[in-house]
Amino acid sequence: MVLEAPTLAVPAEPRPAATPAALVGGQKSCRDVTQDICAPLERRPTGLWWAAFLGAATLLAIGVASVWYQIATGIGTWGLNRTVGWGFDITNFVFWVGIGHAGTLISAVLLLFRQKWRTSINRSAEAMTIFAVICAGLYPVIHMGRPWLAYWVFPYPNFRGPLWVNWRSALLWDVFAIGTYFTISLVFWYVGLIPDLATLRDRARGLRRRIFGVLSFGWDGSARTWSRYEMACVLLASLATPLVVSVHSVVSTDFATSVVPGWHTTVLPPYFVIGAVFSGFAMVLMLMLIARKVMSFEHYITPAHIQAMCKILVFTGSIVGLAYATELFTAWYSGSPYEQFAFANRIRGPMGWSYAIMVLCNVVAPQLLWSRRVRGSLGMVFLITILVNVGMWFERFVIIATSLQRDYLPSAWSGYTPTMVEVGALIGGFGLFFTLFLLFCRFLPMISMFEIKAVVAEAQHHGHDAKGEEPR
Repeated sequence: MVLEAPTLAVPAEPRPAATPAALVGGQKSCRDVTQDICAPLERRPTGLWWAAFLGAATLLAIGVASVWYQIATGIGTWGLNRTVGWGFDITNFVFWVGIGHAGTLISAVLLLFRQKWRTSINRSAEAMTIFAVICAGLYPVIHMGRPWLAYWVFPYPNFRGPLWVNWRSALLWDVFAIGTYFTISLVFWYVGLIPDLATLRDRARGLRRRIFGVLSFGWDGSARTWSRYEMACVLLASLATPLVVSVHSVVSTDFATSVVPGWHTTVLPPYFVIGAVFSGFAMVLMLMLIARKVMSFEHYITPAHIQAMCKILVFTGSIVGLAYATELFTAWYSGSPYEQFAFANRIRGPMGWSYAIMVLCNVVAPQLLWSRRVRGSLGMVFLITILVNVGMWFERFVIIATSLQRDYLPSAWSGYTPTMVEVGALIGGFGLFFTLFLLFCRFLPMISMFEIKAVVAEAQHHGHDAKGEEPR
């Protein structure tokens, strides 16, 4: 019905904050989606991919050489001493656990809340979880000094009967918590891959077709298959979401159950969880910006995705800043001279520079994203994501090394200076992570094809073209 010369203006029906069409650009059809996402997997790797892979593999080789030397010689090659018993190794462990715990949480929570803008980032976020947890799990094993005895942390049968571990050890809790989380995350990631593996199976020939045929578990795309698949994804997301919160709370409890000033505080569990989401979103956004340019995914990782992730970075970064302020207020209000000294030492002590880096990167830098101009500059956003990850690493370093450096007994105070072996192990962790991620991008679709197609189909159903306008 057409109204001629209306006396009152009829307001247009409001659109959602992120319309389906705004999440996929370039007027893509479902066939175009398949072609674009499968293209990097079916052609030869580009020179840029080889350069990135060789760079990551070089970093990994440095890490392997450093760890090999440390195992052959002993952990005396590190800068640890009687006062600072935890250094770079546990700092790296907590950092990678935080990165890993964010990926599945991002994907699972956004799935449960039915956020359509997750479609371009969920696959990479889930893969990032797997690789980061692998990196995290290596550092406690290295820290043991005798990694060939790592199986001692599990109850195992022997000729004297079951040999049980010390369940009162907080570090033992990490083994089971992280192992459980890794299992759930791996299943969640793999189940999400199955429809796309079936698509790759149908496009492949020869050996690749057989491999993808086995991995896709005979997916036939029937209505009953899709119904069960969606139910399985929701159930796994429902399991993964509380597990993320509980597991990172367990990691923080390693510190909170101690009597070390600066650790013995109840704010650490929520502090660690929000810090994990903060650093994880920064890492996902950094990887997405790289993939957007290198793999020509500008139509699938759009400004709408970048704007949404930037807003979450501002939100979580503000909560992290509130956590820092809460720590300082709690130390002051407690009236405990030990707590007050611990935080004064963090700020004005010999390692005060690390605290300054932490605050600048985690509190000040994300606040720049309030500006629409900054959010619209991909270079600025990329720089801020790097600063956030640097700041989150230094946050763990400040909590661990600075708190141990000066405790109750002044005569036992000691400095801490990392050795080249520790720096090599740190570099190797990043090398392993990026090597695994580049292999993932080369052999598996890093963007969920079937979810992007659902967004395109919904946009077509609503009658919008790729620019979000009504067709003429």
